[in-house]
Amino acid sequence: MARRSVLLLVAALIALAGTAMIVLYVQGIDARATKDQELVEVLVAADAIETGESVADAQEAGKIEKTEVRRADMVDGSLSSTSSISDLVAIGAIYPGEQLIAKKFGSLGDTESLVIPDDKMAVSVELTDFERVAGFVNPGNEVAVFATPQDLTALLPDGKDRQLGDYTRIVLTRAPVLGVGTTSVTSRTTKTEDGEQVAEEVARTILTLGVSQDDAEKLIQADRNSDLTFALLTDDSKVSDGPGARPSDLFPELFRSLRP
Repeated sequence: MARRSVLLLVAALIALAGTAMIVLYVQGIDARATKDQELVEVLVAADAIETGESVADAQEAGKIEKTEVRRADMVDGSLSSTSSISDLVAIGAIYPGEQLIAKKFGSLGDTESLVIPDDKMAVSVELTDFERVAGFVNPGNEVAVFATPQDLTALLPDGKDRQLGDYTRIVLTRAPVLGVGTTSVTSRTTKTEDGEQVAEEVARTILTLGVSQDDAEKLIQADRNSDLTFALLTDDSKVSDGPGARPSDLFPELFRSLRP
């Protein structure tokens, strides 16, 4: 009799344990199902965001909005705020309704293709590291372009040519850098203090600017007939066209003493 009672008790405990396990399993399923149905806030594209378009411009144009989606429909890496991408641009096209993810944004140099402003055209020039601010010029920067002409002459009213002499003057006051190409090495011949000619290797890099037609003509002409130098600008840099600088402007007292 006692043995039968023990067996019944064991059977009852096993039944209770089995029931508890079933209850816990069902609760786990319900919890997972509820979690997947939970609504979470994400950013989506309300309109197409073009390659190279900045997050700030897209926001200003109303192309980014918040919406709620089921957690099960949330894309891995999707964003709920633009704080981490506020200074970046779209590196590929983003289509309406698409959830915004961090890997779709980067610097202008990361874009899948060259991004040219609607009212501009792209013109490339090749510069040494020295001429492009020691390599600190990158896509997205703005630059001023200076030219130092080589052996240029001007036609006078009497029909005679006059040597313009050495001078440096600004060609473009502010232009956006659209791309920076690969760097190649070329040879350049220089003279030593003893007058000997020595060949040296110089790194040259192609830089592409976004310019108007008028500025493109100036830049191409300057590139063909002058030594170009880029100056890296900030938003607060003050740049204006002027008469330029000649050797006599560097040492005015010396040049005055040379006059007859």
